[in-house]
This record gives sequence, structure tokens and C-alpha cells, in this order.
Amino acid sequence: MTTPRPFGRALCAMITPFTATGDLDLPAAQKLAARLMSEGCDGLVLNGTTGESPTTSDAEKTALVRAVREAVGATAHVVAGVGSSDTRHTVELAQAAEEAGADGLLVVTPYYSRPPQPALEAHFRRVADATGVPLMLYDIPGRTGTRIEPETMLRLADHPRIAAVKDCAYDLLGSTKVISRTELAYYSGCEEMNLPLYAVGGAGCVSTVANAAPRQVRAVLDAYDKGDTAEATRLNQLLFPLTELMMASGLPGTVTAKALVDAGPVREPLQPAGREASDGLRAAYEELLRA
Repeated sequence: MTTPRPFGRALCAMITPFTATGDLDLPAAQKLAARLMSEGCDGLVLNGTTGESPTTSDAEKTALVRAVREAVGATAHVVAGVGSSDTRHTVELAQAAEEAGADGLLVVTPYYSRPPQPALEAHFRRVADATGVPLMLYDIPGRTGTRIEPETMLRLADHPRIAAVKDCAYDLLGSTKVISRTELAYYSGCEEMNLPLYAVGGAGCVSTVANAAPRQVRAVLDAYDKGDTAEATRLNQLLFPLTELMMASGLPGTVTAKALVDAGPVREPLQPAGREASDGLRAAYEELLRA
């Protein structure tokens, strides 16, 4: 069975650059996007968690998609985060992103209101029916409070424009069940699950760490595709110290990525990494480059 990969394999959950005064920095975003693509990414996911979507306006989101699309050209995969807690608003964001040039939409589970599974299914179908590009469902119950249950995924898989899942559910058994029974492309959204999910039929990853180390994130998948599982494991272990500091140090991935990548400040309520954390991140990154 061939694993579907509608957006490639190695995607970066791209940070959103801001100027020193906190405004959206489109030239910096274009420069970053071009670099990430040149260093091994197959695509970019904009306006997601790492892209600080809770604190960017609708107009900023659309402008970012348009600018990045212009920078990377037609061959790169550009997926735009459009999810919200309001179905009508999500549809509006989805249509604006499609018009701005996105060729995929990342749609998060509606948060806070915690809709039951039939309401979730109706929400995703409503967004998919309103647009002409494929959807990547974003299953991240730790943030939204609601899981997209495997049985719901199985039903949603019959929609022609629901193509993929960004999987942050930490349920390898449930994910394997859906992968084995559908054509949905599962992308790991949790760095420590990139290789395990890939090994059970996942399509690839949407990686925050790739903001700093795109070649290294891709190399793990490349080695696995070549059948060299020992090398994939070795490369994954080399990446682990940086991954742990970026994703499990108590700081959001947005904060740790911006400590390593020159992309301006984070927006409040987030705060920048302190000196000790920044020094540790930099040391781990430089050690990875020497490996």
C-alpha cells in the first residue's frame, strides 16, 4: 500500500516573523520561507500554533499566505491554518486563505466549547464543502479539550477534500487504525512521534524543530525511506537533544524556535526565552551541526 502524501513529507510549522515593534514582517517571512524550502522542506504550514495564530489578525493571516506563496512559487506546498472556535469564522478564514494562494488548509478542532463528535464532524464537513482545496484536520486535544475520535476520522475520510491529519493525539493505536482503513495522510505534529508514526504508515511530519534544523528533520525520513532503519534511528537520536529543549523544556515551541531563528519577538502573552534557555538551545543546535 502506497502512503498518500498530498503535501509532501517534511513540512515546517513556520514561525511568523515580526518587526522589533511587533508588526508583521512580510519580507522576513518571505526570506525565511525560501530558506526553509531550499534546506529540505517539502512544504510550509502557516498560521498554526507555532505561527502564533491566536495573536495575529485575519488580515495578517491572509497577507502572510499571499507573501509566502509569492516567495516559494507554485511548486511548494503551502498549508494555511484557518481553524477557530466558530464554524462561520473558520469558513471565512478558509476562503480567504484559498484566495490568497494556499493549496491546503489546516483546520483545528473547535476549542473551548468542546463540541460532541457529531458536531465536530458537521464542522469539518462544513469547511470542506465551502472550499476547493484539501483539508488537513488538526487533532490536538491537549490544547482544544476535544479529541477527534478514530471513528469520527473514519467517517470524515469519505469526504473528497478531507485529505490529511496533523496528529497530536498521542494515540499511536488509534492513528494506526485510521491509517490502515483509509487514505488519510497522517502527519506527526509531535516531534517525538515523527519516526514512530512514519513507521506505521504516516505521511511525514509538520515540525516546529524544522524552523531551526530542516535538513536534519528531513534526513530521518530520508533514511527510513531508503530502508536504513538503523540510520534513521541514529539520526533521530542525534536530533533528540535539540528536540527535547525546543519542545519539552516548559517553553512553547514558538518561543524556542524564535530563540534560534532571527524572526523578531513573540507576541504577548508569550515572552521571549531567557538567557539561560537561549544559551542551552544554541549549544544543542551547534552540537547537532557538528554531529
